[in-house]
Amino acid sequence: MITEKELQPHKNKYHLNGFSIEDIGDDHLFTGLETPLKPDAFKMSDTDKKQRIAVLFEEIMDVMGLDLTDDSLKGTPDRVAKMYIDEIFSGLNPANKPKIALFDNKYQYNQMLVEKNITLYSNCEHHFVPIFGKAHVAYISSGKVIGLSKLNRIVQYYAKRPQVQERLTNQIAEELKHILGTEDVAVIIDAKHLCVSSRGIKDESSATVTSYYGGKFGTPEKIAELQNYLKD
Repeated sequence: MITEKELQPHKNKYHLNGFSIEDIGDDHLFTGLETPLKPDAFKMSDTDKKQRIAVLFEEIMDVMGLDLTDDSLKGTPDRVAKMYIDEIFSGLNPANKPKIALFDNKYQYNQMLVEKNITLYSNCEHHFVPIFGKAHVAYISSGKVIGLSKLNRIVQYYAKRPQVQERLTNQIAEELKHILGTEDVAVIIDAKHLCVSSRGIKDESSATVTSYYGGKFGTPEKIAELQNYLKD
């Protein structure tokens, strides 16, 4: 049995602005634009990370009382480790950042370009359960354009990490601004959080919408135009 003394260092980690994890409860926290990473986050290789995660997840399963000799379960620790590193949290590793090529805007298209209904899968960093929905991104060219599929890849890269929807929205916007060399960028995310619908309050009907409007998109006219494009 774990003693109170052994638990204390773990409990002491969870304080923010004087509030304990029990005080905060299910409140939605957003502490900054950058994903919280340790300075040595990539000192360990992906192979070593997967081996370590498999060992630790096997221990979790054992603590829960699952029979790890069962044919259906004995491969689960390795599967989870591979899924975490190679798939659903692969966006943590800068090596997986999509390479983006810019092209001259030879068509001289100077109106907004909108890529809507980009499928989005992420995971809530508070409970490690899925966030899923749609992302809509738009920009007005300052002289350069990028391939349409790269907009999807940018969304997916930042989604594939433990996330908070507000941070995800801003990270996508900041990346597009940096790549395209323009402030004229908009990002809207409409998503459901399983930490809300499958546990806690268990509200299955609610969804969360976040938005970023930069540059020319900050005017009521451009916002209305964009919203009109997003109508089904």
